[in-house]
Amino acid sequence: MGSIARIIAIVAGLAGGTVFSQAPEFAQQYRQRIGGAVDELRVIVEDFDIQAAEHHLDRQQALSAYAQSSDDFLRDRGVSMQSTIMRYETLLSQQLKLGTAAPVAKPFVLLREPDDVVFANTWRDFVPGVPVSFAGLIWGAIGFLGGWVVAALLGLGARRVVRRPKGVVG
Repeated sequence: MGSIARIIAIVAGLAGGTVFSQAPEFAQQYRQRIGGAVDELRVIVEDFDIQAAEHHLDRQQALSAYAQSSDDFLRDRGVSMQSTIMRYETLLSQQLKLGTAAPVAKPFVLLREPDDVVFANTWRDFVPGVPVSFAGLIWGAIGFLGGWVVAALLGLGARRVVRRPKGVVG
C-alpha cells in the first residue's frame, strides 16, 4: 500500500471511527426520548384504565364497548385507544431492553425494532457526544476498522484498474 493510499485509509478509518463512535450516544438520546414518550403514554393509559374501572370494566371490556358502539366516532376512538395502548406497551418493552442491555449492545437493541417517530425525532435533534465511554471507544474502533477496510478495498480495486496492461479489456 502506497503512502497516499495509507493516508486515505487512515482518514477513512478515522471518519468511520468518528461516525460509529456516536452509536452509543444516539442510543442514549433515543432511550431518553423513549422515557419521555412512555411517561406521557402511561398517563393516558392509566387514565383510561381508571375510567374503565369506575364503570366496572377492565381495559379489554372498555375497548370492546368502544368497538361495539353504533357511533362511528366512538368506534374510531376505541381503535385509536387500542393503538395508543399497543404503542405504550411496545415502547415500554423497548425501554426495558435498552435499560438492561450492555452499553456496547444498546445500538443493536435500538436498531432491532425502533419506533419510527422516536427514531426520526432523535435523529432530527441528535447532538454528537465525545466517545469517552467504553462503548463509544468500541464503536469507534469498529468504525475505524470498517473505514480502513473499505478504503483498502477501494484502493485495491483502483490499483487493478490502473495497472491493467494496455489493450486488455475487462
